[in-house]
Amino acid sequence: MREDNTAVIERMKELSDLLTRASRAYYSEDREIISNFEYDRLYDELAGLEQETGIVLSGSPTVTVGYEAAESLPKERHEQPMLSLGKTKSRQELADFLGSHEGLLSWKLDGLTVVVTYENGVLTKAVTRGNGEEGEVITANARTFENIPARIPFRDKLVIRGEAVIRYSDFVKINRALADEAEESGDLSFSAYKNPRNLCSGSVRQLSSEVTARRHVRFYPFFLVSAGNTDFNDSREEQFRFLSSLGFEVVEYKRVNASTVESCVEWFEQRIEGNDIPSDGLVLLLDEIAYGEQLGVTAKFPRNSIAFKWADVTEETTLRDVEWSASRTGLLNPVAIFDPVELEGTTVRRASVHNVSMIRALKLGIGDRITVYKANMIIPQIAENLTMSDDLPLPEFCPVCGGRTALQNDHDSVELVCTDPGCAAKHLGRYVLFCSRNAMNIEGLSEMTLEKLIGAGLIHGYADIYHLKDHREVIEKMEGFGKKSFENLTEKIEGSRQCTLSELLAALGIPGIGTAGARVLARCFDGDMDRLRNADETELAGAEGIGPVLAAQIRAYFDDAGNAAELDRLMDELELKSEAGADTASPIAGKTFVITGKLYHFENRDALVKLIGENGARCTGSVSPATDYLINNDAGSGSSKNRKAAELGIPVITEDEFLALLG
Repeated sequence: MREDNTAVIERMKELSDLLTRASRAYYSEDREIISNFEYDRLYDELAGLEQETGIVLSGSPTVTVGYEAAESLPKERHEQPMLSLGKTKSRQELADFLGSHEGLLSWKLDGLTVVVTYENGVLTKAVTRGNGEEGEVITANARTFENIPARIPFRDKLVIRGEAVIRYSDFVKINRALADEAEESGDLSFSAYKNPRNLCSGSVRQLSSEVTARRHVRFYPFFLVSAGNTDFNDSREEQFRFLSSLGFEVVEYKRVNASTVESCVEWFEQRIEGNDIPSDGLVLLLDEIAYGEQLGVTAKFPRNSIAFKWADVTEETTLRDVEWSASRTGLLNPVAIFDPVELEGTTVRRASVHNVSMIRALKLGIGDRITVYKANMIIPQIAENLTMSDDLPLPEFCPVCGGRTALQNDHDSVELVCTDPGCAAKHLGRYVLFCSRNAMNIEGLSEMTLEKLIGAGLIHGYADIYHLKDHREVIEKMEGFGKKSFENLTEKIEGSRQCTLSELLAALGIPGIGTAGARVLARCFDGDMDRLRNADETELAGAEGIGPVLAAQIRAYFDDAGNAAELDRLMDELELKSEAGADTASPIAGKTFVITGKLYHFENRDALVKLIGENGARCTGSVSPATDYLINNDAGSGSSKNRKAAELGIPVITEDEFLALLG
C-alpha cells in the first residue's frame, strides 16, 4: 500500500463518478456515454486501484448493482439481494472456476431481470431487479409475457429469477407496427426504437399492462430461488428440468466440465449471429447446489457463478475522417472513418463515436492510430486511441442546413446540436411518412436511407426527392449504395410521380389527417387539389368525419406560407390520377368501423381500412355512439375499446364476420 494515496484516491473518485454516470445512462436512460470496451477498461482500473490501496470508496461501482427504481411504479424489497456477476474474458479461467466440478453454461440474456413468485399455482408477484435490494412491482405486466405460465401444477411457493427479453424478430415487427400506427394517425413524432433491450426495459416497466401485452415480451428463467421443500438432489440442472416440466422456457444451456467448457463456449460463439434472443455473453453456474452455496458471496458477486464475455478482437488502423450526420432531435452524430480492417470475418471501415464526450475521452485527431473492435462481436467501436492528438475540430455549421451548431449538456454527456429549428434533419419523420407504403409508396427510401440522404444535404424539401437522380455520383459512393441500388431507387421514385390525391394528402402529414381522413377529403373534393386548397373551414368541416376542429387544422396547414411554397414545388413534380370510386351500393356503405387487435386475413390495418373505404364506409380511431361495429378478433378481450363498445351496445365482430357483411 502506498504511503501517499492522495492522487490515487482522486483518480478512484474520478473513475467511480464516470462509471456510475455511464451505468445510469445505459440502464436507466437507454443511452451510452462511453463504449462497452472503455467501461470495462476503466472498471478494471478502478478494481485494481482498490485492491492496491485496500480502499473502496462509498458508492463505488465495484460494490453497487442495478439501477435506481423509477418513481412511477410501486417499490418492494427483494427477499434475497440480487447481486451482479463477476466476469472474465478468459476461457481458461472458466475451466479453473469449475476445477473438478461440473456446471451449466448458458446465454447471458440482454434484457431486464425479473423475480417472479407463484403461490398455489398462480403468478402472484413480479418485481424487477432495480438496485439489487429494491425493485419495481410489475405483476400485471408480467402476466402478459407471451411465454410465461399463468398457472402451474405446483402448489407450494415458487420464486424464480429470469430475464425478460424481446426477440430480434419481434423487435422488427413491433417497430414496423408502430410505424404503421403513426402513418395511420399522421403522427410525425414517431421514432423507431434502436435496440431490443431499450424497448424491453420500457415495455416491462409500463404503467399500462395493455401496452406491455403488445410488445411480445418473453421470460426465460435462469435461477430457481426457492420451491417450498422440494428436494432437487443438489443439482441446478434438475431445477432447470423441474421448471421446464412446469411450462417455463428456461434459458438455453449446456452441461460442462473443465475439459469441455472451452468447446461449449465455441458452440455458443458459432450461434451468436443467428440467435434470435439478445445476449451479451455467457453465464457459468456451478451445478452442485450445496458446494456453490458454501462458497458464499463477495460484497457484489456470488461465488457460485461467473459471467463470460468474448475477448474483443482488436485491429489497429488509422483514423481518416469523422463524418457528422444530423438526427431528428437536432443532434449531430459523429462517425469515425478509418482504413478498412478485418474483424470477426467482415471488413469494417466505420464506427459510431456517439457524442462529443466520447470524442474528448478518446482524444481523437485525424491521422491518429486507433484500435477498433466489435462490441459483443457485432457492433464496430473504437477501443483505444494510441496517438491521442486530441485536436479534432468540431463543425461550426450543420452539414444538412448550414445552420450554426452549439454544444449542449444532456445529463452527463456533451453533445453537438444544430440550432436551426427548420433543419430538414429535425423533420425526418415527415419524410418517412411521405415515402411510406400508404402514402407515396417509394420503396427503398427507408428511415435509415432518408437519414443518410438528408444528413448529406441532398433533401431539404419533398420536391428534392424527385431530383435525387441528379446526385448519382454522391449517392453511389454512400455506404450501402452502388450502381444497381441507385437505379432501383430512382426507378421507384419516378414511379411515384403519378399518385392519387388521397395518397398525396396522407403523405403530407397534415395534423390529424391519416390515411382514412385523406380518403374522405379526396372523395369530398373529387380528387381536385386546387378545390381542396381553396376550401374554407365550413366546406372542409362538411366532409364526413372532419368537423370544425380538423377543418381549422387543415385550413391552417394550407395557409402557412412555408407549406404553400413547398406544396407548389412538389405539385410541379407530380401528376394526380383519378381516385378509385367508393361502392355506394355496398352492404356496409355509410357505416362507421373501429379496428383494434391483431389481424389475420389482412396484411396490415391499412389494407383493411382501404377495403372499408372502397365499400363506402369509414374508419375512426375511437369507439363512440356513432360507431356501428368494432372489429376485433378477440371478442372477449378486456381492452378499453371492447369495454367502451360493450358500454354503448356496439357489436364486436371478427374479420370473418366483417367479410361476411360484404357478402
